[in-house]
Amino acid sequence: MPIRVNLDVALAQRKRRLTDLADAVGITIQNLSILKTGKARAIRFSTLDAICRELKCQPGDILEYWSEVADDGDPA
Repeated sequence: MPIRVNLDVALAQRKRRLTDLADAVGITIQNLSILKTGKARAIRFSTLDAICRELKCQPGDILEYWSEVADDGDPA
């Protein structure tokens, strides 16, 4: 999938732990872990809002679009 989740980077930059963020945002550690590992298929805007508010960041700091490029350099 061309959307990458950089939650682990955002947490490390702010010296925060996943468990602390889960408590502050009000979602389970399991669901936050699924998001962090990039296995989530969707995220609610309210959850993204709460994470950004808590980490004092922008959605683009957490979610990143990577275009898929074929081996020859042409877009797939």
